[in-house]
Amino acid sequence: MICVEPARLVDAGAIHSLVTFWADRGDMLHRPIGEIYEAIRDFKVARLDGRVVGCGSLHIMGPDLAEIRSLAVDESVQGRGVGAAIVRACLEDARNLGLERVFALTYRPGFFEKQGFRLANVMEFPQKVWNECVRCPFFTNCREVAVVREVSGPDLSVPLA
Repeated sequence: MICVEPARLVDAGAIHSLVTFWADRGDMLHRPIGEIYEAIRDFKVARLDGRVVGCGSLHIMGPDLAEIRSLAVDESVQGRGVGAAIVRACLEDARNLGLERVFALTYRPGFFEKQGFRLANVMEFPQKVWNECVRCPFFTNCREVAVVREVSGPDLSVPLA
């Protein structure tokens, strides 16, 4: 059985390995291990038999906005709802914090659309673009797609229409 829970410091290496695996394939951006340690309280991990098989973080961008980042799932459990469970846990955290919207920059917008997100223009998130994206080596040639979801409704496990 797969369970999603807050990450612990001992999970940083497994998170880094998952992110690096997909980043090396060009499916996401690399995250240095030091950055993972600094943001460990933002991360959720999915465990199967005690082993980390997925991760994702909710990074607060302001009083009403957060970003889901570093969402990665081990190839061995792809298609089993692990990514969706991590996204749900991040959305629940966002709701509990009183945030209005959650966004992501992704190479797989279809996955997020299945979770109730809609396509967006990255310029809807200037705090992301001008604080972080501008420092990215892919800034002038970014292939990521912005998606956003309102954090409202009675049940975050069901995508909102």
